[in-house]
Amino acid sequence: MEVCRLNVMKRSALLAALCFTGSAVAATPFTFITNWYAQAEHGGFYQAKAEGLYEKNGLDVSIRMGGPQVNATQLLVAGQAQCIITDDIGVMMANKRGLPVQMVATTFQYDPTVVITHDDVKKLADLKGHTVLISASAHSSWWPWAKKKFGFSDEMSRPYTFNIQPFIMDNSVAQQGFMTSEPFALQKANAKANVFSIGQEGYPPYGNSIACRNDVIQDHPEQVAAFLKATMQGWKDYLADPSQGNALIKKANPNMGDDQIAYSVEKLNSSGIITGGAAKTAGIGSITDARMGKTWQMAVDNGLFSADDVKLNKVYTTQFMSDIKVLP
Repeated sequence: MEVCRLNVMKRSALLAALCFTGSAVAATPFTFITNWYAQAEHGGFYQAKAEGLYEKNGLDVSIRMGGPQVNATQLLVAGQAQCIITDDIGVMMANKRGLPVQMVATTFQYDPTVVITHDDVKKLADLKGHTVLISASAHSSWWPWAKKKFGFSDEMSRPYTFNIQPFIMDNSVAQQGFMTSEPFALQKANAKANVFSIGQEGYPPYGNSIACRNDVIQDHPEQVAAFLKATMQGWKDYLADPSQGNALIKKANPNMGDDQIAYSVEKLNSSGIITGGAAKTAGIGSITDARMGKTWQMAVDNGLFSADDVKLNKVYTTQFMSDIKVLP
């Protein structure tokens, strides 16, 4: 095993994990919960597992699938996982409730939520006055931002039931979606549509962020560092050749078809959602003070919480990703 020569003793545990290249010591159990059923959007985690990158970094990682009935944050604070996939606003709202959760990294450099319109709508501002189908969670995340930016109103919104048929049947309706999901379903249905990325329209949060329990961050920073280091290398490898990760994804979720996976991988590569933005120079998964501050300010301005209720410096830490630099 390589020995890391550290100059700053208080960071020795963290840097030791980053320099770790192998050991005869048994791997440490580590549970990670995703935000949905296994899919290409989780490819880097499954790739790292398939390639043995977690084991090489001293961890025995179990990846648990999320889903519509899984409250990952609740399971996290109950001690059933060390880290989860969540979103920036979700971490801030958890902080408001006094839950000991902190964001440590991201997967996507911008939010993968899209607004899908019929082809007569050329820009999102043109949707003013139309019906837009949105999820319940949108009201406490991107919808308040869209109301301010584009002049939308709550009267425009209707519940989205994760079914594309209402959109197909009504040319006056728009809907939200996920960059790699609903556009693919509409393509298979031969339905013409325009797709607008809210992240690329200026919505500041990251996407598929990674959050961990505060006690894990404080007491076992070497585990968090090892997990993130292996994960970011897994993402780099997955984008280059996803075959190993896809095999584990399909094993965990047999309903995931090859055509859906292929579509998603192509979008993950072509959009730059993983390798663009700060990831180009700071490394895959990186987060910045500026972006987190912008998201926090947006949430405060939109009345999601007050500046007194949620302190920005309690929401996230860059202590891990500042030392991990897996460049695309």
